[in-house]
Amino acid sequence: MAHVDAGKTSLTERLLHLAGVIAQVGSVDAGSTQTDSLELERRRGITIRSAVVSFVLDGVTVNLIDTPGHPDFIAEVERVLGVLDGAVLVVSAVEGVQAQTRVLMRTLRRLGIPTLVFVNKLDRGGADAERVFAEIGEKLTPAMVAMGRGCGEGTRRAGFVAYGPEDEVFVTSATEVLADSDEEFLAAYVEGGAGVVADGRLRRELVSQVARSRVHPVFFGSAITGAGVAELVGGITGLLPAREPDAGGPAVGTVFKVERGPAGEKVAYLRMFAGELHTRERVRFGRGEGEKVTAVRVFEDGSAVQRPSVTAGRIAKVWGLSDVRIGDRLGDPGSEGREQYFAPPTSETVVVPVRTGDKGGLHVALTQLAEQDPLINLRQDDVAQEMYVSLYGEVQKEVIEATLALEYGIDVTFRETTPICVERVLGSGASFNLMGTPDNPFAATIGLRIEPAPVDAGVDFRLEVERGSLLPTLLKAIEETVPHALQQGLHGWQVPDCTVTLTHSGYSSAGSTAGDFRGLTPLVVMDALTRAGTIVCEPVHHFRLEIPADTLGSLLPALSQLGAVPDAPSTRGAGCVLEGRIRAAVVHDLQQRLPGLTRGEGVLEFAFESYEPVRGPVPSRPRTDHNPLDRKEYLLHVVRRA
Repeated sequence: MAHVDAGKTSLTERLLHLAGVIAQVGSVDAGSTQTDSLELERRRGITIRSAVVSFVLDGVTVNLIDTPGHPDFIAEVERVLGVLDGAVLVVSAVEGVQAQTRVLMRTLRRLGIPTLVFVNKLDRGGADAERVFAEIGEKLTPAMVAMGRGCGEGTRRAGFVAYGPEDEVFVTSATEVLADSDEEFLAAYVEGGAGVVADGRLRRELVSQVARSRVHPVFFGSAITGAGVAELVGGITGLLPAREPDAGGPAVGTVFKVERGPAGEKVAYLRMFAGELHTRERVRFGRGEGEKVTAVRVFEDGSAVQRPSVTAGRIAKVWGLSDVRIGDRLGDPGSEGREQYFAPPTSETVVVPVRTGDKGGLHVALTQLAEQDPLINLRQDDVAQEMYVSLYGEVQKEVIEATLALEYGIDVTFRETTPICVERVLGSGASFNLMGTPDNPFAATIGLRIEPAPVDAGVDFRLEVERGSLLPTLLKAIEETVPHALQQGLHGWQVPDCTVTLTHSGYSSAGSTAGDFRGLTPLVVMDALTRAGTIVCEPVHHFRLEIPADTLGSLLPALSQLGAVPDAPSTRGAGCVLEGRIRAAVVHDLQQRLPGLTRGEGVLEFAFESYEPVRGPVPSRPRTDHNPLDRKEYLLHVVRRA
């Protein structure tokens, strides 16, 4: 993992070369790498989709996943986090710790994923290993141990000098870092001194704390020249913990990627944690009824090889599972397996086909792209016949446009990108509809109360009626329809956090169906929500600006015009660091104006922080449902009568 252009893919190529899988190291610029296989990746010279390659290093099987570095494709990174045993975080020796580097390291530490750091590009002009190591300690975590030192920085002769187990610099720094996390080790060192090193306890403690993600070893080198990569390999095989596969247990695995094959068939990338999955075996993923595996290709020796089965510890491509989705778990059919690690997209746009006749094909194409990237969050407005996609940034929009043209032959344009807001519930509101009344054509009685819930609590469905007072299928219909109805609130935005309580229920044993309850629920939800009231909140980012100190005077008025709220600046010599909060809607404007305001020297980092109430006119989003806020229109569409 890394910030874009830190050299992840080049490092993958060097590892493949060391493992003997490829005879020559490929070039990202020339489009000749193993893992950047998409035509678009080769054209742009960036990784867009995560790629898998497997090889053997020093007798250890390594399944490597090369992930995108551009923040617009953070969703690709998110999907692999649940299947990792360890990570290598690549940092440029020239640019140092960058915006995405921070985001990734925070997430890796929060999830407790053992992580090594590789400071790459020592051979480039401006490389400074000592400066970057200090940055890592300051901006990422102080729990870092240098495994050696860089030399010859900025030249083709740049190299890495590894510390020996008794090197005084290494022993002193490692002991200090390890002792901060383990008092027992500190006491042993104070008592035993050099004996702790001699009996191997220092090394065992390092391995132990790396496995628990308490300490992060740092290596230096260059993926292009190969300097330091052999030592990094020693760290991968000797410091990162290898998961012992449970070959004899029941089959357990996780799908972390889905793509389409040449014939349009769905192909699932599966990490097996236990057991064995065979071709022609019927399996269940997610909530499906089960499907038969038609083919398995296991990643080994640099390619995906056709095999009759895939065993624990391996990664495979699996065919035949037409209903499988990213995050589905084999062996745990009820699990959704979709914990959110990074912030969701905060903007959206309308995709418009250049040729009117491509509308049907565009819907199919976007649906397939949404399978590969669920956070695209495809929405269709059936009334206006328009399709919306969620975005992390403008580069993602360009990639979607190019992908549709290259892979589907569909040329598109985009409407203006707008921020994605949410609606927060203000108070308590209740509503109920009685079966048999003139304005209720459904054979159902439903009463609901909606109340606010804490941020990130989600939609909590509760019962005030006796569970046995309603048939299970009818109760399930209400419970499943409530969150769907809350996808569009009073102003068209999602209502993400609230408590919904079922207060009244009733049915006719002769004529009530689940369809009656699904049809009535949105009307009751919207009526209760209207009584509770909502406030529209927009996404707000935390920003960090590094600028020349003498440009601060011209930058502050521009930030004020954009409605940003900066903190007190921090001046360091000729440089200045400014942090604060800014609305997501104006970040692109700031990006456009920053070069002119800072002589092209300003560096902007930003990340989603929270949703805050909108100031000024309240934005609304066109509805894509049958509008239960308008009872007459809704009934006209749902039951075909006014």
